Amino acid sequence: MELKIVPDTSVVVDGRITEFIREQKDHKITVIIPNVVISELEHQANLGKETGFDGLKELKNLKELEVNGLIEIKFHGQEPSLEELKFSKGSRIDDIIRKTAEENNATLITSDYVQSLVAQTRGIDTHYIEPKVKREFPKIFGLFDSTTMSIHLKENTPIMAKKGDVAHFELVRIGDKTNREQMDQYAKEIVEYTKGDPRGYIEIEQKGATVIQLSEYRIVIARPPFSDGIEITAVKPLVKTKLSDYDLSEKLLKRLESHAEGIFVAGAPGAGKTTFVQAVAEFYQSKGKIIKTMEQPRDLQVGDEITQYAPLEGSMEKTSDILLLVRPDYTIYDELRKTSDFRVFADMRLAGVGLVGVCHSSRAIDAIQRLVGRVELGVIPHIVDTVIFIDAGKIKKVYELKMTVKIPHGMREADLARPVIEVRDFESGSAEYELYSYGEEVVVIPVRRKSDDSRTESDDISIFKTKKDIILRSKKFADRNVQIYADNRLILSARINRAGNAKIRRNSESGRLLVEMINSGKRITVG
Repeated sequence: MELKIVPDTSVVVDGRITEFIREQKDHKITVIIPNVVISELEHQANLGKETGFDGLKELKNLKELEVNGLIEIKFHGQEPSLEELKFSKGSRIDDIIRKTAEENNATLITSDYVQSLVAQTRGIDTHYIEPKVKREFPKIFGLFDSTTMSIHLKENTPIMAKKGDVAHFELVRIGDKTNREQMDQYAKEIVEYTKGDPRGYIEIEQKGATVIQLSEYRIVIARPPFSDGIEITAVKPLVKTKLSDYDLSEKLLKRLESHAEGIFVAGAPGAGKTTFVQAVAEFYQSKGKIIKTMEQPRDLQVGDEITQYAPLEGSMEKTSDILLLVRPDYTIYDELRKTSDFRVFADMRLAGVGLVGVCHSSRAIDAIQRLVGRVELGVIPHIVDTVIFIDAGKIKKVYELKMTVKIPHGMREADLARPVIEVRDFESGSAEYELYSYGEEVVVIPVRRKSDDSRTESDDISIFKTKKDIILRSKKFADRNVQIYADNRLILSARINRAGNAKIRRNSESGRLLVEMINSGKRITVG
């Protein structure tokens, strides 16, 4: 008995079409492949999408069946242009596939439920195959043990793992070199398993890069041309903590419960920020608060009561619009990287939403500085009132921000009073930094002497860097022309004003030379 079939993209991508054909033992099968399917898969593969590669491999399997005399393959229809593929909607491609089945009096084979309903409505003979729930458990997960935080695979290199605990990790070799075919298999297993697991999401799929969240695992698959070879990185959290594990002071715990509404959780990559934020989210949830998250990818390991939102149509701004309607008590924003993230965070805070934002920084003060230039200086304390700095899985520093009007630290004249943001150590209450406008610049000045400030041994001059300027401060030489030396070599002359400050543009010849001397560790003196 002759059977003519038209597979759509869904059954080609998940490999169901070859399984279906092998089950039809008493039929002479003709497979009519719409050229639009081939072009769509080629386009996806050129963009580095795993679905494109999977689909093309399945078409290769169909060709092998034809070579073995099991089926006959025919191609139908015109090939679409790149513009048509790029800008046409998925429904347009589905319509072409349905017309192919209709014109050839063939049976449409699909795993797309909507496609099957539309085809049946139009009177097209349709065979619907349930999407494959799961395939082989990905071998990459078998490489993890209780001490493994991440697995690193790249073609033509050994399999590596980062092992240890939050305080100390070591990169160790755990397997032999992998070739491209093996890497393709690893990637295929991950993508197919993700599609069939309700806990799995393809969070990002762009040219050469696929980001997947599968249960607690975050997986990044990179391909040429984005990377110089196929690379897979899989990360999972080692521990899940409760807020009580962090030995919070009673004062800080009370602040988190009743006062803090704009919180930055800062730290270097791998410092334990996400683990801490998960504990904060579940702490608030246990207090009867409505908690939501904004994530890309969604990798926070929180209870089902906490809804995790991704960017809506690729935009966190649109996600925030929905959250303003939902009105949660607190939203976890993981993580703040781009200017748009900080502005969305600011807009939501000013709208009255309690927020906990996660951002990368090497020091606690750096997290605050990331707001400078992105939002108005005067609203920063209304956006962020608490900064919690995490290092090696522990809370190392907590700041609170307050706005006041005063003469900035180090200045004398009363007419220099201005709005100043004080960054205070939360536990002691002592001011450590001040933020204020200085001309056209926003200056972040340490109030107390810090080891990471550039300062001469005789304390005659202090040097601070802003985005555009180098600021020299010296009370001793206020209102005087001075010479600045680097290891006794004269590098520039400057005028220190009555307030004890001189400002030198970083992009000037003198500024570039001064930056070079500071970065090379030269002793800066004034005379």
